Amino acid sequence: MLHSYYTIDPYAPDGSGRLLAAAADLDSRKGSVVILNSKGELCDEFGTHELESSFFHTGFWQSWSQDARYVYYQSGSLKNPSIRRRELASGSEIELEGDFEGAPRSGSTIASGLMGLLYAAGYGYGVYNPSISPIPFESRQEHGIFAYNFDTQTRSLKLSTEEALSMHPEKDKLLKLDKELASKNGTKSGLTLMLYCVRWNNDASKMLFYFGNHCVDKRRGEPRISCLFTADKDFSNIRFVKDISNGGVHWSWHPDNSHLIGYAKADGATQQDSDALYCVKYDGSGFRKLCDARGGGHPSISETDHNLLVTDNYAGAIEFWNLRENHCIASELFPNRIPGKENSGSLRNETRVCHHPVFSRDGESVSFNMLDDKYAYLLKIKTESGK
Repeated sequence: MLHSYYTIDPYAPDGSGRLLAAAADLDSRKGSVVILNSKGELCDEFGTHELESSFFHTGFWQSWSQDARYVYYQSGSLKNPSIRRRELASGSEIELEGDFEGAPRSGSTIASGLMGLLYAAGYGYGVYNPSISPIPFESRQEHGIFAYNFDTQTRSLKLSTEEALSMHPEKDKLLKLDKELASKNGTKSGLTLMLYCVRWNNDASKMLFYFGNHCVDKRRGEPRISCLFTADKDFSNIRFVKDISNGGVHWSWHPDNSHLIGYAKADGATQQDSDALYCVKYDGSGFRKLCDARGGGHPSISETDHNLLVTDNYAGAIEFWNLRENHCIASELFPNRIPGKENSGSLRNETRVCHHPVFSRDGESVSFNMLDDKYAYLLKIKTESGK
């Protein structure tokens, strides 16, 4: 069992204490969306379908609607993805063709890239496999960020990868490299460029998204290209924010709704230099270090105490940081893999999970995934906010 992601609170926004997760039967290789009550008892289960590698990272991206009336979740497959909205009281569902990276806290519009592109490029499976991509990489005018509205049951491409490439400050350099790699590899396009990792701020007024591909198949000779963009909720005011190709990862929103936080390296650093936790405004200004947390984990800041940050690292530690003093308050190891079976098969499988620690909205607890035996499960720990 997994919660979906560190940017999505698994607890119902109505204060009922219900928990939203995804659970899998490893023998049948099928999974479902599940809702647990405040006592941890199963009270609803739906959406059963086949597992893919992506399940072991983010479940089905299951997310609450702002009024807890609906649950949104990812269905279909990487090649033929779909999104479902389930009305919990009636069990009725609406399905739209497309992909899903979590729902914003407010509003009826969902925005997402196509995760099949990322996995086809090398993420999750570790190999370049364009056959599983829903749209060919070279068709950059046809893929990008899509908007989905379940009230009107419509889908539209709001920003194509081609359009984002035209806005990139090093467009000419990228196009030259694209042609060189295409010729070298005998493919129609060289760079596996895409738009993905859409993340909403808490008031759903702005989104951030990635341009490029930070999980390339190195055998193709393709460099890591990773850049941050932001846009307003109606896709206006699209802004190039930061190039983090030299090692940045896991960027999301500060709870002030104006800044982004994530791991990066200092300006001018090389890929061999250490990373740290940085902050930048949505327009690209004011890039600065937040604290010395390292390891490329999944950082978030408490909504009720902007001095308190939680993150994880690949060694398996959950860390709490006092940002004002740049001090690690507490760190403890929690297993996140089955010993002796690391990285067997695909890079995303049942032998390993990411902790993905996430604050509750009231800041009183942090929930995360854990794996120390055959099955992953969820833990919740209470915080002492501000201490």
